[in-house]
Amino acid sequence: MSTTTHLMTADELMVLDDEPNRHELIKGELLTMSPIGFPHARTTMNLAVLLVNFLRENNLGVAVPELGFILERNPDTVLGPDIAFIAHERLGTTPPGFFVGPPDLAVEVRSPSDSKPAVNRKTALWLELGAKVVWNVDPRKRTVEVCRAGAEPKLFHEADELVDDIVPGFRVHVSEIFE
Repeated sequence: MSTTTHLMTADELMVLDDEPNRHELIKGELLTMSPIGFPHARTTMNLAVLLVNFLRENNLGVAVPELGFILERNPDTVLGPDIAFIAHERLGTTPPGFFVGPPDLAVEVRSPSDSKPAVNRKTALWLELGAKVVWNVDPRKRTVEVCRAGAEPKLFHEADELVDDIVPGFRVHVSEIFE
C-alpha cells in the first residue's frame, strides 16, 4: 500500500485561514512560521519606512511587506519576504493575490530562531528563482548582508552606510535600521 502526500498550490495557500501564523510554500510543501517578535517587527518597520519614503520621492517602484511571490508552478513555490522592492518597469497591472515572479529585492529580517544554514538556504532559493538581490538583516548583530547570485556577500555593519544599486541612489546608515 502506498501513501500520497498532497502538495498545496498557491491558490490553496491564498485562502488558508491560520492566523496569526505566516506561511510559505516550497515545491508545494507548506512551511508555517510563528508570529514575529518585537526586535524583528521594529527592524522591519524602520527599514520599510526608509525604503518607502525614498521610493516615493524618486518614483522608482514600490516596497511592500510580506507579499507572497509565486516563484514556481507545479509544484508551487511561494515565498513572502519581510519587505520586497519591485521596480516600476516590472509592476504592470497587478492582479489581486500573490505577485507572479520574483521581486527585484527580497529583504529577510532574521529571527532568533533562524539558523545560519536556514538563512543561507532561503537566500540561495531566492536568488535561484530570480530575485536580483537579497538583504539579510540581523537585528542581534546589527548587520545587513547583501547577496547576489554568483558574487560574494557584502556585509554592512552598524557604522557603515548601506548602498546597493538595486535601489539607485538609496543610502542609509545601517544604525538607522535598528533605531
